[in-house]
Amino acid sequence: MPKAELSDLYKAYIACLNGQDWPNLGRFVHDEVRHNGRLLGVSGYRAMLENDFDAIPDLHFDIRLLISDPPHIASRLHFDCTPRGTFLGLPVNGKRVSFAENVFYRFRDGKIADVWSILDKAAIESQL
Repeated sequence: MPKAELSDLYKAYIACLNGQDWPNLGRFVHDEVRHNGRLLGVSGYRAMLENDFDAIPDLHFDIRLLISDPPHIASRLHFDCTPRGTFLGLPVNGKRVSFAENVFYRFRDGKIADVWSILDKAAIESQL
């Protein structure tokens, strides 16, 4: 898949997440998707994302950096949101926080097959 096409596919995936368009998630995510090495499958991946939106009602994925090197995508996502209760083991309790996620994806058969994600927990800690 060409770089521009993969970038466009990734942007459509992010729009799917931001719209919480769960019925169409399978268009972007491979049946055997892994997240940080754990096999989740589409249903497990969807459950993880739904839990994220339950914990963070104003969750919005904002692409700040996107590098396409097929079959891989590297992205830096920015979040400015108000998690409820405890988030990443931190007592956020509805306080607005800003942080980034550095995430790498590997695509297979035109879908996300592997996701490696690291959240900037230290940025959140510094705001509490």
